[in-house]
Amino acid sequence: MSSSCGSSCGSDQKSSCGSGDARLAQQDIAITRSLGKIKNKILVMSGKGGVGKSTVAVNLALCLAKKGHKVGLMDVDLHGPDVCRMLNLTGILTAPENPDDLIPPLTFNDNLKVVSLEYMMKNRDDAIIWRGPLKIQAIRQFVADMDWGELDYLIVDAPPGTGDEPLSVAQTMPGVHAVVVTTPQAVALADVRKSINFCKAVDMPIVGVVENMSGFVCPHCGKTVDIFSKGGGEQTARDFDLPFLGRVPMDPRVVMAGDSGTPYLSTDEDSPAIKAFDAVVAAVEQRLPPGPVTVNPFAAPSCACGPSGCGGK
Repeated sequence: MSSSCGSSCGSDQKSSCGSGDARLAQQDIAITRSLGKIKNKILVMSGKGGVGKSTVAVNLALCLAKKGHKVGLMDVDLHGPDVCRMLNLTGILTAPENPDDLIPPLTFNDNLKVVSLEYMMKNRDDAIIWRGPLKIQAIRQFVADMDWGELDYLIVDAPPGTGDEPLSVAQTMPGVHAVVVTTPQAVALADVRKSINFCKAVDMPIVGVVENMSGFVCPHCGKTVDIFSKGGGEQTARDFDLPFLGRVPMDPRVVMAGDSGTPYLSTDEDSPAIKAFDAVVAAVEQRLPPGPVTVNPFAAPSCACGPSGCGGK
């Protein structure tokens, strides 16, 4: 940040810029230390809203945790966080007695830790009216200040589009991979192509494409009806030479479970949607297997200020 001050800074301003540089450097160290304990980072993203991205992120985390993996779920959809409600997590953040201590995330079970902005809000219905710099700093703090511990997978639920949140994740978490979610219809596919090109622009490897809402499972007969057609996500993956992770049908029981905070995929129920999610998770595990952390713990993460900011210094 000192590089952006120029010669116009007075002595007080230069001192402030210098202290800001020091704080940023300390936070970079904390981010690197935290990421050094996490094997796989997965950003779940979509080109548009309404495709069930948060449902995919939550159930991906649940399935991985149910298989015995250590999983973190980070909700960076800062303006519309839903993860806590979908998991019926009601705890409120309390600052640690020692300000240097890490903050414990919420725990859904022994294998799943969760962090969301709702965890830090006294009134969860308050609107978050933030510009880019505040959102960038919040995401950095989600990594640096939370006690994630050793994780096999960190699943990050991003808002739709290619704005501040997914860009900040890409720049803050070296080695993060993307899972791109779409629905089969043409409008969603046009937007998902932008997400794929975003990943290419920021050098984020793509694990694969999930075609969500691919058919509707009738609650009476159990048969699947193709409301939004099907196959569009698979064709898009083929067009971009990307892995296709699978198609997940709409299931009213999954929707109701998300609304009630009793996740359907954490039960032993059986349905086409659960079988489809299991196949998606198996494909993710195959491409990003759990195991020893391979991230260089001394490699500094990229600065999230962007080209007009401090330039990564």
